[in-house]
This record gives sequence, structure tokens and C-alpha cells, in this order.
Amino acid sequence: MTANRNQNSGINTFDAIVIGSGISGGWAAKELCEQGLKTLVLERGRNIEHNKDYPTANMDPWDFKYRGRMSKAFYKENPLITKSAGYGEDCAHFFIKDEDHPYVQEKPFDWIRGYQVGGKSLTWGRATQRWSEFEFTAPERFGYGMAWPIGYDDVAPWYSHVEKFIGICGHKDNLPAMPDGEFLPPFEMNCVLQDIRQSLKANYNDRHLVHARWAHLTETRDVHLKQGRGKCQARNLCMRGCPFGGYFSSVSSTLPWAQQTGNLTIRPFSVVHSIIYDEKLGKASGVRVIDTNTKEVTDYFARIIFLNASALNSNLILLNSTSNRFPDGLGNDSGLLGKFIAFHNYRASLSATIDGYLDKYYYGRNPTDLILVNYRNLEKQETDYYGGFTTFMNAYRSQHPAETDEGQIGAAYKDGLSEPGGWNVYMYLQGETVPKESNHVRLSKTEKDQWGIPLLVTSVEYDENDERMIKDFLTQSTEMLEKSGCKNILPYNNKQAPGLDIHEMGGVRMGKDPKTSLLNGWNQLHHCKNVFVTDGACMTSTGNQSPSLLYMALTARAATYAVQEMKKGNL
Repeated sequence: MTANRNQNSGINTFDAIVIGSGISGGWAAKELCEQGLKTLVLERGRNIEHNKDYPTANMDPWDFKYRGRMSKAFYKENPLITKSAGYGEDCAHFFIKDEDHPYVQEKPFDWIRGYQVGGKSLTWGRATQRWSEFEFTAPERFGYGMAWPIGYDDVAPWYSHVEKFIGICGHKDNLPAMPDGEFLPPFEMNCVLQDIRQSLKANYNDRHLVHARWAHLTETRDVHLKQGRGKCQARNLCMRGCPFGGYFSSVSSTLPWAQQTGNLTIRPFSVVHSIIYDEKLGKASGVRVIDTNTKEVTDYFARIIFLNASALNSNLILLNSTSNRFPDGLGNDSGLLGKFIAFHNYRASLSATIDGYLDKYYYGRNPTDLILVNYRNLEKQETDYYGGFTTFMNAYRSQHPAETDEGQIGAAYKDGLSEPGGWNVYMYLQGETVPKESNHVRLSKTEKDQWGIPLLVTSVEYDENDERMIKDFLTQSTEMLEKSGCKNILPYNNKQAPGLDIHEMGGVRMGKDPKTSLLNGWNQLHHCKNVFVTDGACMTSTGNQSPSLLYMALTARAATYAVQEMKKGNL
């Protein structure tokens, strides 16, 4: 493969290169640019600018041809991406089509991707709980995983750093299993949830229903106004792109902030082929890029490289970054690159109804849920499965009353639409899974994509541990709903394939020992110190909290360390 190389002239040379522009890539760009580094951000998708490129943000339901759904032909052509939560006519432009980037499913795995500047930060769920010390230590304490090279205290100040900048609403609850952070006021807890919370307190000593933490600006601080962002309007249309900047995305926050420094260059339509390793220098020298439109190959050079392409693509890039020194992928002396892929267990949920409260409602279309904080396997191993789980929960009034004998037609029915129906309750599982060496990704030896890069092969599956967790979750949650006065309780196991949680993690895990891990405690490749991996690929275990806030904190921490090491001449 012949590339345009302009290292000597300086045209393609930067202080730092960031691969990926999503949640963690945006933070890498912000931190590196703020600290004076000329930084190139590479994005394989198209460019997106805040507000300008949110075409459906203010459309009404009747403005959509298919009223928010897609055509039958589209579903037939895209059976994978259309499974994604929240996917529809209003936000399809922020997801790829199935044919855009194929992969090989050795075992069923639904890989959800958004290729544009901003990545999946435009469509993420926005839950931002801190990991607790329990989550960092449980795999080693209970023997189902290895030790993290860092703990909660190492990350805590970086959590605060990130939370203050992006804006997190929540409430300080003083619960060790879900540490407090830097919070804006939470959204209202409605009357049904308040009563369920009291029921849980009366019946259990370990069940705490609290405000979850969400990346929504319920109030704006000075730092948010400087970003050009405004208060969340409780429209719950977040996945269209928020014209108010009410929720955090790299497009509305970190990337424009980095741009203001004058140190940022963003190059969209740039598929990363590989990271270039310099055998003489013993470190990475740059990144090889293929233009998605022209297929022209160009090499870009930098002293440090941050890999934030999203977990599976980061694995793909490293596996494809081969050299005489690293024939099996960059930094892969341990042979573990691409292994110990993990995810979150989202298979179980419940729905129910509850009588009464018909004189009560709530403000707007609240875009946040509550959390029943993890109560399993904290101080000790107390179940027949490993790990814990977060329970997301909410209560709402249906949009209209149940059908009457007259059916859905006529004046009486239309008049009824102006009155809300009764109350419904739901709960769903976000469970920890155990990383296993057998759960892995690798490069296909025979199939390539349209840019000549080997396709990724996914070989990931659930195990008996996941099944036992699902059973316990459904049993405990049913009991709690019954004790809270709920009726018509319907437990459900959707049996979806791994991947639809969109929390893929691992493959380039952190650890203390280079023989059992790829990255050290600063997210550096053990054997290639100027390459940092701070997206989901770095995860040593999955915990039970949503991971995006941790990615951002680890990125800010690693970027500051990288700049310090660079100034010392160590990189």
C-alpha cells in the first residue's frame, strides 16, 4: 500500500493524533488542545456541526413520511441496525446502514455504530453513574477476573473534572455502591416512584431507589454558557441532536471547545488503516489513513496517539497494525489483543400497572430514569453468580385510556385522547458480565471491506453466569413490585444477542502485568508507550454502571499524563 508521506515537510505532522471523535475522542482532543498540542482528530464518517446538522430536531410526528418508523424495504435491507434502541426515521442519519461496514458474526453479535463527527455521543443513553470501589475490586476479590491497575481514588478527581464541564444532574445520596459527584439539580421524582421508594425502604434494608445521574443541563453554569449550551427543555428527543445543547455530546461541547484553542484539525471521511510503528525509534510514528471517498492513502505523523475509535474498531485497528516487531498486532506481545471482550447484560425487564394517582402528573417528557442501586455481591459473594446489576426504573402515564367497547373511532374516543391514562411502571436490567478469553474478536483471513481492510470477526456469547443473574433479577424485581402494590406484572427475557447494549468493552485491557494485559495504569500500551487507548477497549471488567463517564475520566487523566511525559522527553 503506497501512501502520501510528508513527515519531513511537516504538512502531515502534528503533536498528537486522536483516532475517533466520539465521547472519549472528544475529551482527548479537548485536553490535548487546551494544553497546547497541535492535534489532529481522525473520523471515518462525515462532518457534523452542532445545530446545523440536526435536520429533524424540531420536526413534529406528522412531518415524517413513516411517522417515525422506516419503510419495509429499509427494514429488510437493514435487519441489524434497526434493532437499536431508539432507532427510527428521526435519527437514522446518525447510524450506519448494515452495508456500510460489514463484519463476520461467528456467533450472533449486534454491533451498533454511528460514523460521523461526534460518533455515538449524539445518540448515547446519557447515564453517568460513577463506578464504585466495589466495581474496581470485585473481580479480584471474588476470583472471577484480574486486578485493575487503578482504583476509585485514582479516578475520582477526574470524574469531578469531567462532571463539572459536561453537566450532570443528580442527587447526593451517600451510597458507597454509587458514589456521589458534582451534580446539577435532578428532574422531579414523580408521585408513584416516591411511594415505591418508601415501600422499598419499609421492606428492605439494602434497596435504594434514587435519582440516576444523567448528562443533562437542568441548570446552566458559567462553563456551560461558555460552551454555547442551554438548559434541557425536557423534550426527550435527544437522539435527533439537541439544538439547545441540553445534553452532552462531543459535537456540542468538547470539540468546539478544542476548536477555540486554534490547535485542532478535524479530518472526516478518514478510515484508519493502521498505526505506524517505527522499528528504529521503538515507538509509533503516525497513522495510515484511507480517504473514504477517493481511497487515497495518506500517512499522518505525531509524537503521541490516542486510540478512541470505539471498543471493537480500536481492537480492529491494533490487530491490523502489524510490523516486524509486532506481527500479531501493535503491542500484542501477550497474545491477548482482541480477547476478553465483554458487554452489559440487558436481557431482562418488567412492566406493571399501579392503581390510583389519577389526579397527578409530571413535568414535560422527562428524559431520565431512576436507579435502584446495585444490591448484589458488594461486601461479599452472596449469590450463585458473579457480579452485580444496576436496575433502571420509571413510572409514567399512558398516552390515552385503554380501548373502550366503541373502539378507536368516534368523538368520544378523540375527546378521550386529551386525558392521560393510568400509571405504568417498568424496570430493566443492566448487568455486569464476566470477561472471558473465549469471547474475542479477530481479523478475517479471507474477507475484506471496501477499503481493503480485513473484516472483524466477532465471537462473543452469554454464559450460565448471565442466565443466573437474569433469573435472580426477575425474581427480586417481581417481589419488589408486588410489595409496592403493582399489578399485571410481566417479567420478560428478550434473549437478544450481545451487542445491543452498545456497551462493548475489552480486548485491550488495562493491567499491572504485561503478560496478562495490553495497557498500564495510564492507558499506555505496555510495549508502545506513546499509544494510549482510553475508550471501552481498555476495560478490565465491565462493572454494572454505565461506562461512558469512566471513559471520559480515564481519557482526561491519560491526556494530562501524556502531555507531562511528552514535556519531560519521555514520549
